Amino acid sequence: MAMMCKDRAMSRTEDRAGSTNDPSGTSSGTGVFRRPGRHRVAVFAMDGVIPFELGIPHRIFGAARSAEGVPYYETVTCGLAPGPVRTDADFPIVVAHGPEALAQADTVVVPASHEVGPAYEGGVLSAPLAGAVAAIRPGARVVSICTGSYLLAAAGLLDGRRATTHWMHADHFQRLYPRVTVDPDVLYVDDGDVLTSAGVASGIDLCLHIVRRDWGTAVANSVARRTVVPPHREGGQAQFIRRPLPEPQLASTERARAWALDRLDQPLTLRQLAERESMSVRTFTRRFREEVGMSAGRWLTQQRVELARQLLESTDLSVDRIAGKAGFGTAASMRQHLQLSLGVSPTAYRRTFQPAGPPR
Repeated sequence: MAMMCKDRAMSRTEDRAGSTNDPSGTSSGTGVFRRPGRHRVAVFAMDGVIPFELGIPHRIFGAARSAEGVPYYETVTCGLAPGPVRTDADFPIVVAHGPEALAQADTVVVPASHEVGPAYEGGVLSAPLAGAVAAIRPGARVVSICTGSYLLAAAGLLDGRRATTHWMHADHFQRLYPRVTVDPDVLYVDDGDVLTSAGVASGIDLCLHIVRRDWGTAVANSVARRTVVPPHREGGQAQFIRRPLPEPQLASTERARAWALDRLDQPLTLRQLAERESMSVRTFTRRFREEVGMSAGRWLTQQRVELARQLLESTDLSVDRIAGKAGFGTAASMRQHLQLSLGVSPTAYRRTFQPAGPPR
């Protein structure tokens, strides 16, 4: 995640420089993609594809629009060849494009499939899949959802990288691909030009993260509202909560969280939060982690970073003022937390997103 703003800042100049002589046809609107000026996303559907995961990129990227309503992305679905593709449901899908879409895409998304074959069984790609992966153009961003990570790993795209997959397959994945550092507990991993998500709905979190990385918090929040999902779950959040959820009749920490969100500009202690729920600090700490999947301190920092991002994007307030409003106290403290979370300074973040032009 710390790479995201650096990547975008660097890619703007490179992308704009290359857009005037783009062999994929972005400038002219020819080829598979027909909308000049939009970021091109190809979703690769293999036989056995899971329809839920297949639909996530279209739904999330399709909802990302400018204030004037202009879409930022063009998303197409492709397969090994044009025609029907089996799904794991009781219906097939029909794709209009083959691997040529992968050669023209800026971002390639590989959703989960129950039929990755040798990639799951022996750590290698079948010849047709190897040919499809070879079509992906150099410099394209590659994304997997759930067990789509097996295709990326079998192609060698995850060697020496940190990645994740569905927690039920994490041990098998690590044994099969020892060159990959598998993190079984997180929702997604952003490793710059290669991103992987955990199972099922975490694909939504990853696609929202990509929109946030490309266009900033305001656009991502708008997409979340349109699709009726939480605007942001940190990639490092646990995939699942190992302890049973609290019984409905037991007290929760929801009121304390709502109370804290209205007071992020103030110093907040664990004892204050616990008192809002009439709990001991020990009980509150345990219950908070059960419900949210992280400590209260980490959650507070995450909310403050998110507020700081919004203010940097949408206001002209000074860094000192934003640090105060977000509860960091000083600009130095905010600078440290943004550097740890995003990999850039507040000034660099503002410069990247306030005059935002489209990524290509």
